[in-house]
Amino acid sequence: MTENIASEPAVKRLERSRSDRMLAGVCGGLARYFDLSPAFYRVGFVVLTLLGGAGILIYLAAVLVIPDEGKTESIAAEALRERREKPWQVIGLGLLAAALAVLLARATLWPRGDAAWALVLVAGAIILWTQRRPGRRRVLKGLSIAAAVVVVLALAAAAAVATAFHVDVGDGVGTRRYVPAAADDLHRKYELGIGELKLDLSNVRLARGETHVSARVGIGDLEVTVPPGVPVRVNSHVQAGAVDVFDRHADGHEVRIELPGNGDRVLVLDAKAGLGQVTVERAVR
Repeated sequence: MTENIASEPAVKRLERSRSDRMLAGVCGGLARYFDLSPAFYRVGFVVLTLLGGAGILIYLAAVLVIPDEGKTESIAAEALRERREKPWQVIGLGLLAAALAVLLARATLWPRGDAAWALVLVAGAIILWTQRRPGRRRVLKGLSIAAAVVVVLALAAAAAVATAFHVDVGDGVGTRRYVPAAADDLHRKYELGIGELKLDLSNVRLARGETHVSARVGIGDLEVTVPPGVPVRVNSHVQAGAVDVFDRHADGHEVRIELPGNGDRVLVLDAKAGLGQVTVERAVR
């Protein structure tokens, strides 16, 4: 008598990979579970990060809810199970998650004053620290991994944006305002890496012929005020954003506004930005 025993196939579990990981193993685990290349998920997270930071939030959530390879519970599930009677650490974790989500949603490449949410973030961290126990080490390790993920993805996103929009941080970051009083004070080129650049030429009496001035901002706003009554030849360009030249407006991708100008004294203005706004206006007499 022959007995046939049919063995059931092993059930696939979604786990963070230990062998195929660059950060916390999320992409490797997803790739193994869905039989796809991990590069597909890595590119997806980077793209979502560049489109507003969603990639960072999704990755952090995956780190917390997907168990590590070989473990039965995720970081979040373990925290909830261990702290049902003492929920302060879970509350602290929730505050950290909420504050981090809001800060990432409102984040820019330079400070805008999100101090309140920064305080919430600190409060969540303090609660976790004061309520820690030896059994909490795994959770703290997970949070450390999550923090490392945020830093790495943020740096990668910043590098990608800087490359795409030709940003040179060496040109400076912040707000700069130039008000030359005479033609001798005028520079040929004004540049800023990130921030707001204001160039006021309203008091400059131009020499005869053509006076060439170039102004560029990598990421941010460029505002140029030209002298009253002087012909201006404008070549303005923004890779992504908006351009306002006198009474003309354009916005979108690869935006250009060019205006001719002729006369005895002509200002030839090159006004450009990678990502942001270019405004050229004429001073009031």
